[in-house]
Amino acid sequence: MILYLHGFRSSPRSFKARVVFEQMKAAGRADELICPQLPASPGAAMELVLKLVERYPADELAIIGSSLGGFYATWLAERLGCRAVLLNPAVDPLKDLEKHVGVTTAWHSDEPFEFKQEYIGELAALRVAHITRPERYFLLAATGDEVLDYRDMVRHYAGARQHVIEGSNHAIPEFPQYVDEVLAFCGKKALQ
Repeated sequence: MILYLHGFRSSPRSFKARVVFEQMKAAGRADELICPQLPASPGAAMELVLKLVERYPADELAIIGSSLGGFYATWLAERLGCRAVLLNPAVDPLKDLEKHVGVTTAWHSDEPFEFKQEYIGELAALRVAHITRPERYFLLAATGDEVLDYRDMVRHYAGARQHVIEGSNHAIPEFPQYVDEVLAFCGKKALQ
């Protein structure tokens, strides 16, 4: 089973989530993908996700997390002992998300999106200072990420499998080139 976690203000309709879904669907394995709409509250998001995956043992679960979803994926991988693929992950969102407190809209709709001040504390409770088993992680980071610094990612996931893309950007528009590598790490080797 693969759990896909989208980024801040994003949704299961994000580009990378759709690429993963389409690849799984083409292989007749779309039912092996869970891709929930995450609430704005980090605490509520992790509560939801833990309920969705509680029946899967760690060796049958892999997580793909993009941006803030990568931050969540790291916390979950440490807690559950499963594999995680991190796509331009937020390493320490506390330093960036404070400026987003307030009401705005989600990326893929006109729905209001409210990020409350208390969510900063919820994020702090999920921070993983050091990963414990680097072999569980695969980092896909772009040097041209305009939102997050790829060097923080490379340092945080030292010892993990890493694929650093020269250039690109936060959205990783060439992600279809990497989806097979990502899914193989998740244990989905026979998707062709």
